Amino acid sequence: MKKIGVIVGSLRTGSLNRKLAEAVAGMASDLMEFVPIEIGSLPHYNDDLWAEPPAEVTAFKDAIDSVDAFLFVVPEYNRDVPGFVANALDWGSRPWGKATWPGKPCAVISASPGAISGAVAAQHMRTRCVAVGMHVMGHPEVYMRTDGAFFSEAGEITREETRSFLRGWAESFAGFASKF
Repeated sequence: MKKIGVIVGSLRTGSLNRKLAEAVAGMASDLMEFVPIEIGSLPHYNDDLWAEPPAEVTAFKDAIDSVDAFLFVVPEYNRDVPGFVANALDWGSRPWGKATWPGKPCAVISASPGAISGAVAAQHMRTRCVAVGMHVMGHPEVYMRTDGAFFSEAGEITREETRSFLRGWAESFAGFASKF
């Protein structure tokens, strides 16, 4: 069973993307082991810090090394991913010659109450993942338009059709990740 690092691109405890990540992990726990990797405490990238890397950076790089693949669950901020997500990609791609992302498979999904449901941010994220050497699952894509009835009080996805779609997506991702 592949170990999947889950990186959520929102710092809010009750964010839609965090809820989506937790729901997917719950419905696919028989396919993959999901491991949350928090990125909110990483300092702003500064190449000078490699002389004595902050503990948060060392722990983050160790977490990246400890998993087989990644699931990025990103919201859309101003038609892109949040800055701290890009910051995490920068930390993982350095120092030169010691990047931790290359060769790892990943998938990107997004949730938003907006009409395009984070599709632009997800596409930007895919491009960034390719740039740091990751293998990106291209299809099926997941952009969940969420509304007040999307999640139950317990954080479960309310519509059976949506749960079925996400289960199918998880099966596809498990198959994709197993190829690497």
